Amino acid sequence: MSSSKPIKSICVYCGSGFGDDPVFAENATALGRSMAERGISLVYGGGNVGLMGTIAQSVLDHGGYVTGIIPDFLKSREKLLDEVQETIVVPDMHTRKRLMFEKADAFVALPGGIGTLEELVEQMTWAQLGRHTKPILMLSTGGFWKPLLTLLAHMREQGFIRPGLELSYLVAERIEEVIPMLESAARRVGVVGNEEMIEKRF
Repeated sequence: MSSSKPIKSICVYCGSGFGDDPVFAENATALGRSMAERGISLVYGGGNVGLMGTIAQSVLDHGGYVTGIIPDFLKSREKLLDEVQETIVVPDMHTRKRLMFEKADAFVALPGGIGTLEELVEQMTWAQLGRHTKPILMLSTGGFWKPLLTLLAHMREQGFIRPGLELSYLVAERIEEVIPMLESAARRVGVVGNEEMIEKRF
């Protein structure tokens, strides 16, 4: 891992809809532009709809590189972006998530629905179990992720997130904070994917 550029690719989880606040799409556009300008490639779910399509198009519009990974059954529903440099069609959701994990140095969750939540929580779980040290960040636009953060605090208070199995995640409220926070975390702890570490620890 280069100390000058610890993050070369970011997997972004986000909604296949736009949500009710225009700022969600504005932030997706801004993040895509920032990634492209810094030479950071996008790994995402492959569709051209909602915030997913917005961030991918923004990366492309600003000269960046995009890898879209989509299950075969979603191709017709979430239509592919023709301009994407790399599109990988996979047989199922499990394969999609595995490849997204392998191809990314960090993960960002923009606002989204239950699919976004599921992908975010899965990465948090894998990190908790020692499978990777890749930074995980929630962009909590307008406090979007606050209910989840409250739930996580409740889990700690009730003894279900225990010492030694703490969660590792970042929370940004402004789009300008996202990449600097990810890079700082990556320099501090490194970006490692340890698929075998679970077996050693558990």
